Amino acid sequence: MTQTADPNNPLPPGVETVLLPRTHDIGGFEVRRALPAQQRQMVGPFIFFDQMGPGEFLTGAGVDVRPHPHIGLSTVTYLFEGEILHRDSLGTEQPIAPGDVNWMTAGRGISHSERTAAARRAAAHRLSGIQSWVALPKDKEETAPDFAHHPGATLPVLDDGGVRLRLIAGSGWGQAAPVAVASELFYADAMLAPGAALPLPDHEERGIWVMEGEAEVAGTAFPAGRMLVFRAGDRISVQAGPRGARLLLLGGAAMDGPRFLFWNFVSSSRERIEEAKRAWARDRMGLVVPGDEKEWIPLPETRQVRAGEGAQTS
Repeated sequence: MTQTADPNNPLPPGVETVLLPRTHDIGGFEVRRALPAQQRQMVGPFIFFDQMGPGEFLTGAGVDVRPHPHIGLSTVTYLFEGEILHRDSLGTEQPIAPGDVNWMTAGRGISHSERTAAARRAAAHRLSGIQSWVALPKDKEETAPDFAHHPGATLPVLDDGGVRLRLIAGSGWGQAAPVAVASELFYADAMLAPGAALPLPDHEERGIWVMEGEAEVAGTAFPAGRMLVFRAGDRISVQAGPRGARLLLLGGAAMDGPRFLFWNFVSSSRERIEEAKRAWARDRMGLVVPGDEKEWIPLPETRQVRAGEGAQTS
């Protein structure tokens, strides 16, 4: 018998914690942030996880994230609907469509913007997707910045037993994605037919985001808008509820220590974040985004830099 997850009931075997996202409304467009959370800073190297939408922009409106910096991480953009135009200080100009992957490695420092192109603003349009950050290992935090775009057609797809899974990055289920990664991880988008089951790969840390429908674990159902984090070492299988499910599966090896976060900066060193703050406030770290030079996001008012949650803007 399936029961719905209840905060007053114990979690089913294998489930370590359930993360409820914080929801923000930006002009009628909803964003849900599951990581970082009070209970959990990272799942594998994933230190930031936002669901954007689904939502609709009226004619003339769209995304306008002005140029802003990152250090010590890779940003990952993956869409279900719509399109975003990425520009960065390397000179990249790359639109991303549903099913594609934009993987930007900040390393020692990069600046980028994300906007809706003028042609798409000519009519009402929808947007839905996931933005996540992957923390870099300590020995790669100061690597050279880089950007890679991978069309959806280049990503491995598994279609079996009512499960259709696209491997976004990393390795799992006997497949490896072409996206170059700095640490052991997996990241996948799975559509499950009603009652279909999917085993989780044997990575050290594992989580799922329930995007649509319901996910059942050991007879307990979890609705959309939840991130489940699983205990290491347990063999886990997730089953879709009667309406099916869409899941984002993520994780990997545990990171080499906690991270400090402030705004868009991630580092194992508090001093390195303070240095990045000064550099952006002084001269934007010397990083200009070609084609988007006139605007930028100023450094927020100083807040405590801490290991755990920070003040983030993607």
